[in-house]
Amino acid sequence: MADLFRPRWREGNDPFRRIVVQTTLRFMEVEAAGGIVLVIAAAIALIWANVDIGSYDSFWHAHIKLDLAIWSFDQSLQHVVNDVLMVVFFLVVGAEIKREVTHGELRDPRQAALPIFAALGGMLVPAAVYAALNAGGEGSSGWGIPVATDIAFALGVLALVGKGVPVQLKVFLLTLAVADDVGGILIIAIFYSESIQLEWIAGMVGAVAFLLLLKQFGFRHFGIHAIGGVFLWLTLWEAGVHATLAGVILGLIVPADALYDDQGITRRIDYLLQRLRYVQEDPDPAVREHDSHEALRNVEHVAREGVSPLERLEEEMAPISAFIVVPIFALANAGIHITGDSIDAALGSNIAWGIFLGLLLGKFVGIVAVSALAVRLGIAFKPPQLRWSHLSGAALLAGIGFTVAIFIANLSFPADEPDLLEGAKIGIFAASIVAAVLGFAVLRAVRPRF
Repeated sequence: MADLFRPRWREGNDPFRRIVVQTTLRFMEVEAAGGIVLVIAAAIALIWANVDIGSYDSFWHAHIKLDLAIWSFDQSLQHVVNDVLMVVFFLVVGAEIKREVTHGELRDPRQAALPIFAALGGMLVPAAVYAALNAGGEGSSGWGIPVATDIAFALGVLALVGKGVPVQLKVFLLTLAVADDVGGILIIAIFYSESIQLEWIAGMVGAVAFLLLLKQFGFRHFGIHAIGGVFLWLTLWEAGVHATLAGVILGLIVPADALYDDQGITRRIDYLLQRLRYVQEDPDPAVREHDSHEALRNVEHVAREGVSPLERLEEEMAPISAFIVVPIFALANAGIHITGDSIDAALGSNIAWGIFLGLLLGKFVGIVAVSALAVRLGIAFKPPQLRWSHLSGAALLAGIGFTVAIFIANLSFPADEPDLLEGAKIGIFAASIVAAVLGFAVLRAVRPRF
């Protein structure tokens, strides 16, 4: 009985089937459905902005003020969405990265090599294409925009392709997007942060140390981690580092292992059910009620701790991110007033063309060429189920930048130069639409005929 509640790390277990396969498939389903909601939200934003641009701008630029004794906050509603609400999106991104590194494709160097090299090519080549058109110009700071891949949008298009898409292609695209997210996060943190305030950096280090101590001492409830996450967000905000990175850091710190494995859960539940049957025979009603409640609470604890905090976090937060946060972000940022003049300006804009060609051509060439080189050199392995036509279709879908691309565009161009941001958004929309159509067409064409 002494080892009945022995933690999982002292018992043999095989987490792959439950943690990796089931969680990944659930996540893909949520992201694919979220991609459809994202498209609807972006369409609503475009319609709203082109029917009444005045009400659209006045709504999203209305200021929210918070004035406390030791801290004040005064930002537009759009900035609240981008800097506060999007923390949830980046929290899920951090959790995805943690899952892939600890239990997924990124854990095995041989399996991870192909999507990692593909992601590397899919970041470097688009950035180079953009820089070739904009180096030294007014749009030079936007080189990070075309490196991003919108996994929700891409998986949504992949879901529309229907049956016949190899599971390995879905895993490849998801892993590529996760590796791409790592690169995008580093780009935001290093190149798109404001002037750094060193005293707040010290506070950020303290917040991270606090979260690591919680993990070290076995605090596994996400609520207490969220408290540390709020303080981390505040220190990043004041330090000049983009505050949404607090979500990524928190997602990376959340424990990835369950306390009990499947066998341990079965033994514990059996014991607690036997105890529950035993206490029901007690003649004292008060004792019977107390012991029954205690046994049921222990059953609840065992059931909860049979799932890792990371897995619980993804299950709870991924739908909120996909169906609430990202659509609101699209509503707040996708509304551009499209006129003949704005289209003419975009056609003559190196910013718009740099983004369009970077996402569409740069992503495709970078992913396919670097993948082929890595396989040819023997440093990456291509599963036999994946044909090069499959990878070509995935490379086109990776050109759907949308969410993170718009996010970086907002960081690249100041609010007092709306024409630059408008041109960037038109380039993002055009590339994402064309990439989605071409990727769908290619993958639909290479499906097996039944």
